[in-house]
Amino acid sequence: MLNLFSFLIFIPLQILLLPLGLVGVVLIAYKQMVVSNRLGSSQTAIEVLNGRWTMHVFDIRLDDAGVKLARALPNTSTAGLWLVLFPLWLKYKISGRYFAYPKLPKEAEETVVDLIIARTIYIDRIIDRLVGDAEQFVVLGAGYDTRAYGALKSRGVSFFEVDQIETQSLKMKWLGKANVAAGHVNFVPVNFAEDTLFDELKSSGYDAAKKTVFLWEGVTLYLSECDVRKMFREIGMCAIPGSSIVADIYADRFVQLGKSKAGKKTLEFTDEGLNFGLPFDTAYESVLNSFIASENLNVGETHFMGGANKKGPFAVVSEFTV
Repeated sequence: MLNLFSFLIFIPLQILLLPLGLVGVVLIAYKQMVVSNRLGSSQTAIEVLNGRWTMHVFDIRLDDAGVKLARALPNTSTAGLWLVLFPLWLKYKISGRYFAYPKLPKEAEETVVDLIIARTIYIDRIIDRLVGDAEQFVVLGAGYDTRAYGALKSRGVSFFEVDQIETQSLKMKWLGKANVAAGHVNFVPVNFAEDTLFDELKSSGYDAAKKTVFLWEGVTLYLSECDVRKMFREIGMCAIPGSSIVADIYADRFVQLGKSKAGKKTLEFTDEGLNFGLPFDTAYESVLNSFIASENLNVGETHFMGGANKKGPFAVVSEFTV
């Protein structure tokens, strides 16, 4: 009954607020693309933060720090997000059920629309299991990730966030403005083209003798295969046995979407572009295992997103152990 009532409210409200929803879309796009471009920051990092904000307000995943950061950052608009999502949010609040977006997809039945939500859930699940046995947590290409400012703070690990100096400086500035305490996090600015990751980590207090969880989320698809292999190899050589890398890797067919005329033009607006993927169209488990084994790592817990699709999964979230 509540679900039916929620539809009776949602449909006319959605129609009535459609012009405001379009204003919200324009506002979000302007902030994410134009303002990010001016700041020299990643627009895709904002897209992830917007997804985490949405998960919070729809009670899928609590992220107080992410919500505070999103409100403060100049290159996203929570007002725009509300203009777009308010009818769906009200329907959810009335019925207690998710409809269209956001939603909790069944494993292997995810679509590209579910990417941020599904990826976040699977990564959280792996991290929650691993972090109890680790002493350090390193976020590579941290962007606006806020895991270090939430429940993980109480898990007794040392935190390190690694990123390009422009994005990291912006994040540190606006964490302060958002009143998000960040004194427990070691910020490690790295120019990946010139600096050696572990040299920079050690200079910031990283202990190579301690078991570590490395999070590498939403990064591999923007790099060359050579650079992806280099990172896996460096961690495998420098981290102690028992350490883990939690990472996502994408299918060739997903990467090709970003190389389409529209996708390429959008990403190039902030000097981003998709590059690396694996051929997941057939025998995708063997493809992943072979690639990881070639860098002397082992595959642990794995979630293939969209695995039920006849074309194969569009991405995988996995634990790789040293």
